[in-house]
Amino acid sequence: MRKGDFNIMGNVKIIENLKADLLCIIGDFFKLLTRGGNVAQEAILDCISGAIIVLYVLGERLGYTHLAIDETMKKKLKIGIIEEDPMEKDGKDLSKLYNHLKERN
Repeated sequence: MRKGDFNIMGNVKIIENLKADLLCIIGDFFKLLTRGGNVAQEAILDCISGAIIVLYVLGERLGYTHLAIDETMKKKLKIGIIEEDPMEKDGKDLSKLYNHLKERN
């Protein structure tokens, strides 16, 4: 184990900050969506990518590898595809994301 692995209080503080950051990002995202067509596409992309980054880092801090997160997402997407989730029926959204994750690895 590394020396940093024993810093429990520091790790807890970082996890709490990540959780707060995620809530702020989601709040900003919802605010952007209420503005309608006047919203800069870059601001929306910034929120989406920021949330994904925070979730990956939070997952790692909780003991999950990025690969484990990706594999779990692929399993969930496969289930949604097989069970014909409404998002899948409407626009093949789950299949598109599944294929993206599959190609990334």
